[in-house]
Amino acid sequence: FRDRLILDEPRIESMLTSISDIIDLPDPIGQIIDLGKRPNGLHIKKMRTALGVIGIIYESRPNVTIEAACLCVKAGNTVILLGGSEAISSNQSLAGCLSVALERAKLPVQAIQLVETTDRAAVGSLLKLSTHIDLIIPRGGKSLVTRVAEEAQIPVIKHLDGNCHLYLDHGVDSDMALKLAINSKTNRYGTCNT
Repeated sequence: FRDRLILDEPRIESMLTSISDIIDLPDPIGQIIDLGKRPNGLHIKKMRTALGVIGIIYESRPNVTIEAACLCVKAGNTVILLGGSEAISSNQSLAGCLSVALERAKLPVQAIQLVETTDRAAVGSLLKLSTHIDLIIPRGGKSLVTRVAEEAQIPVIKHLDGNCHLYLDHGVDSDMALKLAINSKTNRYGTCNT
């Protein structure tokens, strides 16, 4: 990845940090998260497994290409990425880097796929592929999330209105809380939580 991008760009460094953070996460696949015994004596355990093929539809933030793809692969999933037209060239470059990384890691290059069209009709088409996609996750503004929720024929994990709550305990440093609240909404004006 580092070989193909200029490293003096802060956002690229941020993406590289995200990749490192994801690599350092424990492998979720196969973890036993609950073990119980039924009244009839049957032992039941819940084990984490991959979801399958995840479609992620997002707007103009190329870092989503990296973060979503890496998180999906880390959790044993395949991902289909559909980014906004504003960042198609960046997304194509990043997807190319990810393909090289998958190949070097001896993983299937097809595990990360980028829809390379900027035609908005692609969103509607993707939302109907229930025999090929197991889950859709929209990342972006309210209109995108609402459209996905209304049109999808696939289960959707959604958020609305960029809700990023800040809960305050009774003993909180109110000056610090105010700084956190302002930073979370004004650090970058192009994000959906602004």
